[in-house]
Amino acid sequence: MLTFNQGIDIVQTIGNVMSADQAKLVLKEKLNDEHYKRLKSFQYPAILLKIANAILMCEPDSVFINTGSGKDKQFIRELAIQKGEESPLPMPNHTIHYDLKQEQGRIIDRTYYIANDNEQVSSLGLRMSRPKALETVRKGMSGIMRGKKMLVGFYSRGPAGSPVSNPAIEITSSAYVCHSAEILYRNTYGHFEKEVKRLGHFYTNIHSEGLNRPKDLPDARVLMDRSHRTTYSFNCTYAGNTLLMKKGNHRFSVDRSVYEKKGLELSEHMFVTGVENSKGRITWITGAAPSGCGKTTTAMAGDHFIGDDLAQMWIAKDGTVRSINPECGIFGIVEDVNYEGDPMLMKCLREPGTEVIWSNVLIDENGAPHWTGNGEELPLKGKNFQGQWHKGMKDSNGKPAPVSHPNARCTVPAAALGNFSEKSEDDKGVETRVVTYSGRDSDTMPPVWVARNSDEGVVIGACIVSAATATEVGAKGVKRAPWANAPFIPGALSDYMDSQFSFFGNDKIDDTKRPIIAGLNYFLTDKARGGDSKKLIGEKRDVKVWLAWLDLKAHDEVDAIETPIGYIPKYEDLKRLFKQRINKEYGRELYDKQFSLYLDNILSRIKLQLEAYGKEENLPEKLFQVLKKQRQGLQALEKRFGAIVTPDQLQQT
Repeated sequence: MLTFNQGIDIVQTIGNVMSADQAKLVLKEKLNDEHYKRLKSFQYPAILLKIANAILMCEPDSVFINTGSGKDKQFIRELAIQKGEESPLPMPNHTIHYDLKQEQGRIIDRTYYIANDNEQVSSLGLRMSRPKALETVRKGMSGIMRGKKMLVGFYSRGPAGSPVSNPAIEITSSAYVCHSAEILYRNTYGHFEKEVKRLGHFYTNIHSEGLNRPKDLPDARVLMDRSHRTTYSFNCTYAGNTLLMKKGNHRFSVDRSVYEKKGLELSEHMFVTGVENSKGRITWITGAAPSGCGKTTTAMAGDHFIGDDLAQMWIAKDGTVRSINPECGIFGIVEDVNYEGDPMLMKCLREPGTEVIWSNVLIDENGAPHWTGNGEELPLKGKNFQGQWHKGMKDSNGKPAPVSHPNARCTVPAAALGNFSEKSEDDKGVETRVVTYSGRDSDTMPPVWVARNSDEGVVIGACIVSAATATEVGAKGVKRAPWANAPFIPGALSDYMDSQFSFFGNDKIDDTKRPIIAGLNYFLTDKARGGDSKKLIGEKRDVKVWLAWLDLKAHDEVDAIETPIGYIPKYEDLKRLFKQRINKEYGRELYDKQFSLYLDNILSRIKLQLEAYGKEENLPEKLFQVLKKQRQGLQALEKRFGAIVTPDQLQQT
C-alpha cells in the first residue's frame, strides 16, 4: 500500500521553511516586486511551501514566475536561445535542441522511487530509502541554480475541470524544459489554486541541468517521492528525464488510480484517437504501446486525434468509460516519420505555421532538419547529436553513423495537426469503446485480435512482449512490457494488475457500452511467416484497417472467428475495409500469413509469462487461470491440426 504525506518532505527539510507565513517572507525577499506580485494571490500553504523551499535549496540568482502570457512565453523562447539550450532554424518558430550524446533516452539505471520502509516498490523499478534520498538530493541539488534563473510554471495535466486532471508545478533552471512545458501542457496560472482546492492535491517537479557536462552524467539522478508527489531531477537534459510533468507525474497518476481510485480510474501509457465511419459515427479508441513502438503513428491513423502518449480514464456516472489526454502537445519520435505514413505530422514539420522544437536530428548547412526514414534525399553533411556528420561516416564500432538518433524527437502543439479534435479540451472526455495493446512483436501474434471478455483483455495488456527501443539508455533485446506501462508503475505489480481487473470488470460500466479490449501487432516479419526477408509483412497505413475493423467489432456490426486467444477478423471483412479505407487490394495469401496461429510461438509466449509472473508475489489468480485456459485450447488445436492453424481450420472447430 501507499500512504500519502508520510515521512519527511525532502525539499521542506532542506529548505527548512515550515509555515505559509515563513514562505511568504522568503518569496518577498527572493523575488523582485513584479514576480512577487504574481504570487501574491496564492494562499494555498502547500503551494507556497514548495516554491519557497525549492528556492532555498537551489539558490537561484533570480526567480521568474511564468503566467503563460504571450509575453512570458516569448521571454522563455528567447532565454532558451540566449542560454544555448536551443538554436533558431530558418523555418519560423523552429528551434533545435541537442542533448549530450551519452543521454539520448531515459536514464533508467539512475531513476529511483523514494520509498518509506513499509511501502512496496515495483520489481521492475529501483528503490531508494527516504534517508538516502534526502542525502542524495541535498548533495546533488543544494545550490545547483547559483548563477541561474529559476523558472516556475503552473500547469494542468488534462483539461481544467475534469475529474481526472492533475495540477502540477514545474520548477526548473532550463528554459528548454520550460519551453517544452508550454507546448505540451496547459498553463493554468490564473486558476491553478482553484484546481488544487477542487482536487485536493498537486504535483511538484524540481529540476536543474547543472553544468550540463558529460562527466556529471554518472551523478545524474531522477528521484520520485510518491508519498509527497514531488520529483527531483538533476545533471540531465533529455526531456524524458527533466520534464517530469510527463512520465514522472504519470507515475504519480498511476499511484492515484491504483491506491485512491481503484476500479474507478486508470492512468495509462496510451494514445487517444477517434475513427469515423461512413455514416459519421466516431468511435473513440485508446491504445498502449511501449515508447518507440508506433503509438504516434496509430494515433495519427485515426480521423480525430486527441493524444499520442498518455491517457486518463474513468467510469462516468452514465456507465461509460471516458478518456482525456493529460497533454496538449506531442513529444514524438521522428525516425520513420514520412509523408507516406504520417502526412499530417509531416505538414507540421515541413511547412511554415507550426512551432517545433527539434531534438537530436541532423541539421544541414541550410538549417533544415533531417532524420532516418524521412523518405527524402539526405544531405552530404551537417550537425547532429554526435557533432559534425558526413555521408559515409563510421561510428567508433565501424558501423555507419546514423543521420539522427533513433530517439530523436519533435515537440509540437497537437492543435496544429490536421485531424486535431476539439474534444481534446472537453473536461468530460470522450466515450471510449475500444482499448488496444501492442508492442514490437516480429514473430508471434496476429495483426489484430479481440479478447472474449474483460479478464482476457486485461491479460492481453499484461502479456505485451516487445523489442527494446532507443527510448531507454542501454536497453537491448526483447523484453516483457506489461501494459506498456511497466516502467511507470511505482507500486507492486500485483496492486496494479488487480486495479486493471477491477476497472474493466466493474459492474458500474454499462454492458452495452463496455469497451472491447484488443491486441495490435503490425511488426510481423516475412521471415516469421515462412519467407526470407526481415521486412514487415504489412505497411504502416494498414493500421487504419485494423482500427476500422475494431470500430465495427465494438458495435457488433461484424462477425469474427473465435480462437483460444480471442476473436480474429474474417477475410471478407478485411478485404472490403482495405479497399474502403486505404484503397489497397488485400489478398487471401497475405491474410492467411497474418492470421494463421503459429502455435509453438504463442505457447512459448504463454510459458514465458507464466514463469515470469510466477516469480511475483500476490498476483491475482485470474491471470494464471486465463493463461492456462488459453494454453489448453491451443494445445488442443495443435493436436488436431499441427503447429500452424489457418483461419479456415479455426472455423472448423
